[in-house]
Parts: sequence; C-alpha cells; structure tokens
Amino acid sequence: MKQSPPAEIDISDMTWPPPPYRSPVPPVTGADGVRRFDGITYATTPGYRPRLLDVQVPAGEGPFPAVVWIHGGGWLDGDRRYPPPTVPAELLHGAVLAAGLALVSIDYRHSLEAPFPAQLHDVKAAIRYVRAFAGDLGIDPDRIGVWGESAGGHLAALAGLVGPDGPQGAALEGAEGVGSGASGVRAVVDWYGVADLVTLAEHPVPAMPGTEFPDPYEALLGATVAERPDLARAASPVTYADGSNPPPFLLVHGTHDGLVPYSQSEALAAALKSAGGEVTLQPVEGADHIFLGSSAIPAIVEGGVAFLARHLGAGA
Repeated sequence: MKQSPPAEIDISDMTWPPPPYRSPVPPVTGADGVRRFDGITYATTPGYRPRLLDVQVPAGEGPFPAVVWIHGGGWLDGDRRYPPPTVPAELLHGAVLAAGLALVSIDYRHSLEAPFPAQLHDVKAAIRYVRAFAGDLGIDPDRIGVWGESAGGHLAALAGLVGPDGPQGAALEGAEGVGSGASGVRAVVDWYGVADLVTLAEHPVPAMPGTEFPDPYEALLGATVAERPDLARAASPVTYADGSNPPPFLLVHGTHDGLVPYSQSEALAAALKSAGGEVTLQPVEGADHIFLGSSAIPAIVEGGVAFLARHLGAGA
C-alpha cells in the first residue's frame, strides 16, 4: 500500500525561546450571550508551566469593568476554575456577570514551584495582560478590581497596595508576561487573607491528620519567618498599607477562622484606616476558614459583587 507523503509543517510562526505570552483567540459565545475566552497564556517562563487565565464577558455592549479572581489553596494548591467548596462557581460567576462585570480567573505559580514574590509577579502580569488586550477582551482597562480568597486574598491585598514607586516596587512588580505597564487596581475584596506573616508565625498551622502538607508559610518564603523576617515583611500587606492612595478595601473574615485568625483582617483594616484609606471589615460570626459554618454565603457573595460594582462603576 502506497503511503502518502508527510504533510508539510508551517514553521514560519514558530519562535524560540517561546513568546512571553499569547494573544487572545476569538471567544466562544454561549446561548446566554456571555463571551468566554478559555485558557489564555498570559505569561511563560522557561522551566515553569504556562500561566493561564479565563475571561467571561457579559452579554451586551462593552467595554465592561473587570474583576480579577485569585484562587486560594495556601499558595500550594488551587485552580483558577474553582472557588472554595463552600462557594459554588455558578453562584460566584453568575453574580459577577449579572452585575455587568467581566470576570478574569487566573492561575499563578504555586510556592513549591517558585517562592515569593513569584506569585505576586504573576498576579501583576495578569493585570498588565488584561490592560494590554482590553480591546480584544471587551474590558475597560481603567476599571479593574481584584477579589481573592485565602492565599488569593493575600495576593489581592498585595496587588492593591504594592506599586512600582513603593518599597521594593520594581522587585515586586516583576517583568513576567507583558513586562511593562500599569498594574494598579481600583478596588480590592479580600476574603480571609493573610495580612502579616510575622505575627502569624505565632499561630501554628493546625495539624491535618493523614496528610503530609508542607507548612504553607515556610513554603511561600522558602524559609521560616525566623530565618527570613525581611522577606516575611515584604510578603505582608500591612507593610504597604500606609502607602499613598490605597484603593477601597472590603475585608470579609470568619470570626472563628482556625487557619488564618480573624485578627489578621483586623490588623490590615486598622493599618488602612490609620493611613486614611477606605476600608470595610465585615465579620462573619462563628464561621471558620472558607466560611464553614455560615449560612450567609449567598449574601456574602452579593456583598462582594455590590462593592466591586459600585467602585468600578458597573452600568455606567
């Protein structure tokens, strides 16, 4: 049987090393009119997995303000596609889109892939990417906020407070992906995130029977807090709370959180208020981490959406 000659491969668009990011491909539009861009490569670094983001844009005329969602997981785990198990994705995503906000869900390097500040570099790179391709995505580049939970809440707070002109600004901005451009945001929602790693070192991580989970704070820093107090301070949002013009913050935290104490959000709220910032601290009475034990999760989600819609001018 005669074999066909092998097909020619077009290598005209191939480059080496690989490009630092990929342009968006055309979206898929659902029956609901929502446009979805799935699996966009917003940053690449040799030796690491590509960092991806998904974008969902509401039906209708844009450009729309956007919310960058940052997942939790102790900086060791987690996935852009999944909120914590107490918060159904349909609830979170649906509420954001229904408010006229685009949703950008991002991955970032976990701490055993690369220690801090790699995670913040990736968040900043994602924000720069969304701005650079705002026209293709149907997003208003001047109306971007961040929303994160647990480790993602910590990164959202840093994204809101760390700027190129602040302490260690250039080192914390990084040059991943779209290597230059503004990475600031107009509003921050931080669900039960770490605010001060130095004081948190006094609160031991609860034991997890049957697992060999690394200490998340030591993994994040690549050392203990005692060994690297300088890096612990650099990774703590309270370090930057007295900067000029912090964006408005909504901090939501369970009062019985056994993993990240409620006092962490109290400390960040006090630091922001002392600096003249606009901050709302919302306790969730009796709730543990990821709001376990609370029946008010739909209301908590709606409160976060309303806060972001107000400060990002959704519907304007």
